[in-house]
Amino acid sequence: MVLCGCNHSSKKTVDLAPEEFPVVEVFTKDINVPLEYVTSIQAFQNVELRARVEGYLEEIFVDEGKLVNNNQLLFKINDQEYQAELTRAKANIASAEAETRSAMVELERVKVLVNKNVVAKTELDLAESKVEIARSKIKIGQAEQTAAEIRLANTSIRSPFNGIIDLLPLKKGSLITEGTLLTTISNIENMYAYFTVSEVEYLEFTRHNKRTDTLFINNVELFLADETHYPYKGKLEALGSEFQEGSGAIVARAIFKNPRHILKHNATGKVRLHEIQTKAILIPQKSVLEIQDKNYVFLYDKKNNIVTMKSFVPLRRFGDYYIVSKGLNEHDLIVFEGIQNVREGMVIKSRLVSTEELLKTNALNPDK
Repeated sequence: MVLCGCNHSSKKTVDLAPEEFPVVEVFTKDINVPLEYVTSIQAFQNVELRARVEGYLEEIFVDEGKLVNNNQLLFKINDQEYQAELTRAKANIASAEAETRSAMVELERVKVLVNKNVVAKTELDLAESKVEIARSKIKIGQAEQTAAEIRLANTSIRSPFNGIIDLLPLKKGSLITEGTLLTTISNIENMYAYFTVSEVEYLEFTRHNKRTDTLFINNVELFLADETHYPYKGKLEALGSEFQEGSGAIVARAIFKNPRHILKHNATGKVRLHEIQTKAILIPQKSVLEIQDKNYVFLYDKKNNIVTMKSFVPLRRFGDYYIVSKGLNEHDLIVFEGIQNVREGMVIKSRLVSTEELLKTNALNPDK
């Protein structure tokens, strides 16, 4: 019985011995946080070229995909009808000018007769009115001539800027009407990348950077649809003035140089911005327990060797770590590994893992 009692006491002592777990200290570090957003890529200038007048498409001087210069002639619409309109307008002006000269001669004659009391003064008023009518006809003719010149000029469609021609939907000889789309021209020397930033991210960034006129640093990166990295860095150029109703996002615009014309209008991709966070609170992801969309760690009480569950709010993942928004403080001790075997209020034996050791085995790499 004594022997049995001794063996039982020894077994109980072994069962009550606390289990050892590694613990780490919550630490802070200045980090460069990459932020990625889906983007829509637009040409610096993209314009539809449409016909301003009716007629047959007489000549096409460009081909699809070709680079054209500012004011270069692209299309020619048959202009015989508009040449005739211009000739008629000029003839009307000449007729009105002749009528004006005749009215002026008649006015001078009537003035002499009125001064000699040969005719009544009403004849003078009538002669002056004829002169004014003739002068008005000249102005009408000049307006018609200007309109005819504009219509005639619109039979020649020229490039509004240096750019690249898109598809040509019509062929030579096509009958076109006013407003018919002839092609689209794009200036793609520089390209705009539009994307939306959530209100939460916008506010988080302003808290770290203090200024909203320099929302993000200028080395904006672009990744194309096939995930390849675009070789030229961009710059954030503009930010919308209001958040979109419903989505709670604000539109931002970055600009990229496009010397090799790799980027095309309406292309897609992702932009990556970089947010500098000073003294960001970091904890290893393997130390986090997720329960019903909430995140917990086991906080270690060094004095009593007891662990308690502690909830926190993560800002985002960063490599093998979480950036903590709130709920934890620098120098808090948390259970590093084996959290699936830890229970609330459990007494443990700790083994401290230094920050240097932690960083060697858990990468602080934002691309992970």
